[in-house]
Amino acid sequence: MSDLTPVAFDIETSGLGDDAVLTVAGFALGLGCWLGLNTAGRAADAERLRDDLEEQVDETVQVSVHGDERELLDAVAEFATERLDDDRHYLTAYNGETWRGGFDLPFLRRACVRHDADWPFREIAYADTMTMFDRFDTDDTNDLPGVYDDLVGGDHCDPFADSGAAVTAFEAGDWIDLLAHNLADIRRTRALARLAERYVPQSDFGMKNLAPPSG
Repeated sequence: MSDLTPVAFDIETSGLGDDAVLTVAGFALGLGCWLGLNTAGRAADAERLRDDLEEQVDETVQVSVHGDERELLDAVAEFATERLDDDRHYLTAYNGETWRGGFDLPFLRRACVRHDADWPFREIAYADTMTMFDRFDTDDTNDLPGVYDDLVGGDHCDPFADSGAAVTAFEAGDWIDLLAHNLADIRRTRALARLAERYVPQSDFGMKNLAPPSG
């Protein structure tokens, strides 16, 4: 594991019901971030969104705009194929998938099934950031912003007090705040993963390969 570096992953959705769709998928690597946006057929200027986001953070941001959930899933798969290297990277998310469930990867699987799309993460290791922080004293704080503020601190330009506001932003077409929230989450997740690499035993990372047994 010492030779692998984390790629943080986070999604936003239109809600939690059976009809909810993937609205944003984001990745944070060492050299910048990639954000994929599902506009549900509405207009959005990728270059303007990129420029506005890069004014908020001292980091390279790539924005990819798509008209529906299936297009976004295809873009995630393309990113994973072209940018994730199983010899160099492991994927991580905060409560993305734990032994008790998690959110991001189960939701992504459901979206793939809905569109008969291939699973995008093949032959890549995964470790959940949230489980790493069972090994830190965080005063019973276990959400991503709280753990980050407690152990790292610093402004990550999150416009929302909680992730529920991302649903309202999607409905209103407030693309900048929606993307800025996802950007804040992937940057916080990656920072926590790098911190855990300094202090948490390798065996407690609980890495697994995300490749399905068939296909």
